[in-house]
Amino acid sequence: MVEQFNQQNYLIRRKIFTMGGAKFHIFNSAGELVMFSQLKAFRLKEDIRLFTGEDMSTELVNIHARNIIDIAAVYDVSDSQTGQPVGSLKRKGLKSILQDEWAILDINDQEIGIIKEDSMALALIRRLLVNLIPQSYNVYIGGKLIATFKQNFNPFVIKLNLDFSLDRDALLDKRLGIAAGIMLCAIEGKQN
Repeated sequence: MVEQFNQQNYLIRRKIFTMGGAKFHIFNSAGELVMFSQLKAFRLKEDIRLFTGEDMSTELVNIHARNIIDIAAVYDVSDSQTGQPVGSLKRKGLKSILQDEWAILDINDQEIGIIKEDSMALALIRRLLVNLIPQSYNVYIGGKLIATFKQNFNPFVIKLNLDFSLDRDALLDKRLGIAAGIMLCAIEGKQN
């Protein structure tokens, strides 16, 4: 696996106001840019690609939606270098209205884990009263907490800290974990 995926901590930064679509910068714990992605605006079907840098010369990961519009959308993640599938992320449609929840699927579409917003009470406050409370997510594989994703509050820039340090047994492929972080910034960030 390439060096971009051997870190324990990442920061995904998404500017809210950009021309032509969202831009995602992914930094390592030393603050170095390790990946970049640009989501094109006005697409009916998401197709997100992660590159080694802003020059977009070397593609690492492809994230693409299976269907055009779907409340329980599935996003397939594949390694761009080998073309091999890594797994999928499935938004739990109706459940995510009150509290964001995503299923982590293996390459055979078997659920191996979930990503869940921290608490129902905070999720309801965020949706009904004010979206000034940053979102936090817990990532579970086989019922074991292996990562946390925590949003920093900033009205102009979405920042999501990904912490994989609890995953000592490497239960989650970091390509899938980083793809999940990108999807949370891209999809869940739109609803609040």
